[in-house]
Amino acid sequence: MLLVIWFVVSFGCGILFREALDTIRLGGFKLGFWFAQQGSIYVFVILIFVYIRLMNKLDKKYGFDE
Repeated sequence: MLLVIWFVVSFGCGILFREALDTIRLGGFKLGFWFAQQGSIYVFVILIFVYIRLMNKLDKKYGFDE
């Protein structure tokens, strides 16, 4: 699921849906441009923290926590 979110944000919002997102402005820049340049990186970092949280829960469930 996390890979699907990453793909949709990086490829979809940055390339495929850019024209539709360019109608919205964020900080003076078109949203499609923002996703292509910075937004996908922010989402990727958030996904890393979500992955860490999920793996820690899984480790605790099976007794491999530190």
